[in-house]
Amino acid sequence: MTKKNSWLIALLAIGLLVISACAPVATPAGESGMASEEASSEEMDDSMEMASYEDVDPTSAVVTFWHQHSGGREEVLQEIVAAFNDSNEYGITVEASNQGGYGDIFNKMLNVAGTTDAPNLVVAYQNQAATYQLADALIDMTPLVDSETWGLADEDKADFFEGFYNADIFPSFDGARLGFPPNRSMEVMYYNADWLAELGFDGPPETPDEFAAAACAAAATPFTGVVGEAPSIGYQLSADASRFASWTFAMGGDVFDYDAGAYSYDNEAATQAMSFLQGLFNDGCAAEVAERYGDQTDFGNGSLLFTVGSSSGLPFYKSAVEDGAGFNWSIAPLPRLTDDPVMNLYGASVSIGASTPEQEVATWLFIKYYTSPDVQAQWAQASNYFPVRESVADGMGSYFEENPAYEVAFNLLGFGKAEPPMPGYDFVRDIVEEQMVAIVNGAEVESTLAALTEESNEILTDQMMDME
Repeated sequence: MTKKNSWLIALLAIGLLVISACAPVATPAGESGMASEEASSEEMDDSMEMASYEDVDPTSAVVTFWHQHSGGREEVLQEIVAAFNDSNEYGITVEASNQGGYGDIFNKMLNVAGTTDAPNLVVAYQNQAATYQLADALIDMTPLVDSETWGLADEDKADFFEGFYNADIFPSFDGARLGFPPNRSMEVMYYNADWLAELGFDGPPETPDEFAAAACAAAATPFTGVVGEAPSIGYQLSADASRFASWTFAMGGDVFDYDAGAYSYDNEAATQAMSFLQGLFNDGCAAEVAERYGDQTDFGNGSLLFTVGSSSGLPFYKSAVEDGAGFNWSIAPLPRLTDDPVMNLYGASVSIGASTPEQEVATWLFIKYYTSPDVQAQWAQASNYFPVRESVADGMGSYFEENPAYEVAFNLLGFGKAEPPMPGYDFVRDIVEEQMVAIVNGAEVESTLAALTEESNEILTDQMMDME
């Protein structure tokens, strides 16, 4: 076995671990709490290689935290940060700032990863963490998690959903823990239950054929409660690599061949998924989302029957419906060819940048607080993400009653499947989006997917070369 193949097989094992359960500018270094300019690269290397943090004193450390949360979520996150700052016994100060969306943060991190300008704590999907670690930019959190002084007790470790807890352990990086999970969400299908009933359907579609029939019926027969003058449509597609993966999962396949160690966007299930979507567009039953969150608005006004998106959007869909047509609605799995649902379950974790031992301990103590049961309960209900601890979920009965769609999504956690946690997947996602748009606008499916597969694997090869 070659070195490259050995490394790849190890990295691919991450995918099997992911689910086994159920726009301000960056602040300058120094005063912000990032590693000071005087912190040498030798100190950073030493901190990454430390086997123990037992004698470190994090008193008065300042921690910078880059995140993507905005609106109400950011307000609650700032409340959590403020409570930690006021209550921790070491006088640690966390400074949390919105740095744009996931893509914005990724691009910023590419410029500062492994330098003293990087944040102490950063939101990162698993593939993004793997990319940052190509520059040795993150620390292995295992010594902190297992520390007798700073770590988690065994009962606390057991309280985390196993799949969530294991998703940030990377065999490809010698089993290093490059992240820790504060929340998760999944891709779901939103549907207008009242409109479906008017069209003669008993419930949400379970198969692609049923979905197509309902979508085309909706395009031909407007909802009686519609608000506004937007044309009726069955489904609006927000072109995105996660949509591509979700539809492929629903057809019984994957976008990555874990045996071959390569992207497989031209496999039978992916081809079937994209041909299905192209057919909906050709028949006038589907359209592209015209603007960011336009599908959410159209859904709320009653001119859109189906949309697919993250479960974390549930409160926004709820508000859109309440402010719009006021109909009965819910969520369901995507229509599928599989016996059981296959849910695209994902979520960014938080990773600790390599800095000084004092800041690394301080950063971990905030993560430990952020993922504690009481804070998790607060965060889950405010953000509408899924909690990562079982004890929190057990106490959410009243929240389930108030938010039945959230409970439907929560009960689908056991059917989760993950997108590939590969370095460079962010770059692949960009071209996936471009080719999805090309396909629904008439591009030949098989040749387009073949070219997409080839280009994606070229990106993967380039990323892997950085490991050698």
